[in-house]
Amino acid sequence: MSELPDPAVAGAFPRSPSPSRHRHGQKAVSSRPQRFRSVWISDVHLGTKACKAAELAAFLAGLRCDHLFLVGDIVDGWQIKRRWYWSQDQSRAVREILRKTEEQQGCRVVYVTGNHDEFLRGFPGLDLSGIRVVPQVVHETADGRRLLVLHGDQFDAVVACHRWLAHLGDWAYQLTLVLNRWFDGIRRRLGYGYWSLSGYLKKRVKDAVAFIGRYEDAVATAARRRGVDGVVCGHIHHAELREIDGFLYANDGDWVESCTALVEHVDGRLELLYWYDSPESERLALRARRRTPVREPHSVGA
Repeated sequence: MSELPDPAVAGAFPRSPSPSRHRHGQKAVSSRPQRFRSVWISDVHLGTKACKAAELAAFLAGLRCDHLFLVGDIVDGWQIKRRWYWSQDQSRAVREILRKTEEQQGCRVVYVTGNHDEFLRGFPGLDLSGIRVVPQVVHETADGRRLLVLHGDQFDAVVACHRWLAHLGDWAYQLTLVLNRWFDGIRRRLGYGYWSLSGYLKKRVKDAVAFIGRYEDAVATAARRRGVDGVVCGHIHHAELREIDGFLYANDGDWVESCTALVEHVDGRLELLYWYDSPESERLALRARRRTPVREPHSVGA
């Protein structure tokens, strides 16, 4: 079993005098302004065509929180090395993140590095326009639970031990996402909603399901040894919020397929938000696009 390195930074927040029981669930994103104590998002993969930047920008625009955790793979350094891609929607999503630090919102933004943005791992403690860069962090909820926040690639044996295979798998995954965009375009013209091909394959393929289970158990077991009450991670693009033998495991999902976020309410209650479950999702994304004139995205390099 992989052991966790000591976190470079540990967040300290006031402990509630009477911690409540673990309460968690999931719901769709609302069109009304949303106020949370903490929000976790990961696996945005800025710099790729698969990034759902318009949806993320619309979500962030209506979001108010005290703590925003970017849990790795926010920028896709692997893909940028192969072929640079950027769009106005992606610039808009970045601006919405920066606004959390610039406006009088009192938001603390922490960037937990992942394997696709590992180029930042050599700069622990770096401040990027008010965004603190760390390898991992401990967050204490309003009801007194201590949660270890990390990307989670440390527990992916392919990434940790066979980097060439990880890059090959990333190429195959990007191809699946390209096929999914074509398929989704056809579905929309026929009046159907969004459907994830890669998500379907992950749920249906036996080995993929077994990998997700092993990954969740490995992360939870190693985090438990650190003496915390739970763990929040990303990496596998599979949103989940559940207890594993009494230990809280949370995965905030991604913003290339499912478009999900983990949130903490003011009382410490945790919940998963699902963008595509909201009937207002497409209207909100369209409104976000209209706020700024959109130019065609460009690709540079080969």
